[in-house]
Amino acid sequence: MRAKRPTLVITFPTTTAALGWERQCMEQDIPGRLIPVPVTITADCGLAWAMPPAERGRLSELEELPYSALFEMEL
Repeated sequence: MRAKRPTLVITFPTTTAALGWERQCMEQDIPGRLIPVPVTITADCGLAWAMPPAERGRLSELEELPYSALFEMEL
């Protein structure tokens, strides 16, 4: 079984917002990936962005993209 690590999870109001977030993160080399929203979180769409918490400061580099909430959790 894989060891759980602290992860910053960002949820989105729509799938379009999640895909836009992924595109901008990839363009700016911000680490992370799209994942299904963890069952412990309810969200408007079924996708979330997972990234290392140490990279949280880089979120200010992104244009004003909509997101619903930020969670720090073990994944």
